[in-house]
Amino acid sequence: MDSDSFYMGLALEEAQRALEVEEVPVGAVLVDSAGQVIARAHNRPVSQSDPTAHAEILALRAASALLQNYRLPGTVLYVTLEPCVMCLGAMLNARIKRLVFGAADPKSGSTGSVVDLTKISAFNHRIEVRGAVRADESARMLKRFFRERRTCKTQGL
Repeated sequence: MDSDSFYMGLALEEAQRALEVEEVPVGAVLVDSAGQVIARAHNRPVSQSDPTAHAEILALRAASALLQNYRLPGTVLYVTLEPCVMCLGAMLNARIKRLVFGAADPKSGSTGSVVDLTKISAFNHRIEVRGAVRADESARMLKRFFRERRTCKTQGL
C-alpha cells in the first residue's frame, strides 16, 4: 500500500464519522512534510450551521491553529471528495503543496470535474493534484448517504 492510499484510509475514517452524525460523508487529513498527521476533520456544515464547515476548511483551520501560521507549505491534504471552489481557494491561500482526493465531484469539483483552478496561471501558487485514490470507497459512502437520504424523504421520515 502506498502512502497516499494509507492517508486516504484515515480520511475515509473521518468521512465515516461524518456519516455517523448525518453529515455528507467527506473526510480530510493534513500531513506535514515529515509524514505526520497534523489535522483531521470531517464535514460539519449542518451541525455547526456553517456553510464553510467543509472537512478541508476545518482541517486547514486546525493545522493553522496548531502551527500558529495560516501558511502550511510542504503539507499534503487528503480528502475523500474532489474539493469545491471554496476549499481549493483556501488551499491555495494556505500554500498546500499537494492535494490527493478520492472521488471526483461532477457537480462542484474544482480540479477538473467542473473547473480546474489548479491550472490558472494568474495564481501565484500551484498545487500538485492526484485524484482517484480509493475513489470507489469514497463514492460508495457518498452514494449510500444520498440513497438513504432520498429513501427517508420518500417515506416521510
